Amino acid sequence: MRSGQDAFTEYVSARRPALVRMAYLLCGDEHLAEDLVQSALIKAVGHWRRIGDNPEPWLRRVMVNEHISRWRKHRGRERLTADVPDRAAPVVADHGLEGALAALAPRQRAVIVLRYYEDLTEVETARVLGISVGTVKSQHRDAIARLRASGLDELVTSVGGR
Repeated sequence: MRSGQDAFTEYVSARRPALVRMAYLLCGDEHLAEDLVQSALIKAVGHWRRIGDNPEPWLRRVMVNEHISRWRKHRGRERLTADVPDRAAPVVADHGLEGALAALAPRQRAVIVLRYYEDLTEVETARVLGISVGTVKSQHRDAIARLRASGLDELVTSVGGR
């Protein structure tokens, strides 16, 4: 029988890359994604006995909540970059997934990532986010509308926003 520490180490070794990808889609920055996963895993250690059989939903919820909390705490602050731009960047830097997700509010972004990247149902997404299914539906609708308004119809169609 494996010890709790062995099970945790095995889980992290197997699932860390997927968790980092999800975190990156939530926040759009590889360093912040690493921090987000690290914070969630640190919290998971203390709860491993309780969540060890199925830690994924618990970790998703912790990462989403942590990301939203960080966003609220730091929104409006300057963002440091390696290069000084010659001109202001457009609202959506590119028409790829990263740019599209950056145009969304944190909860809208979380709904899109959980529904389409993590392939969760509306009920599972609601459970992870701690919100009602109706709120998931309205956040999804608003996110799709925002993506369409940004001229990202092709991406909207590809994620299921008919």
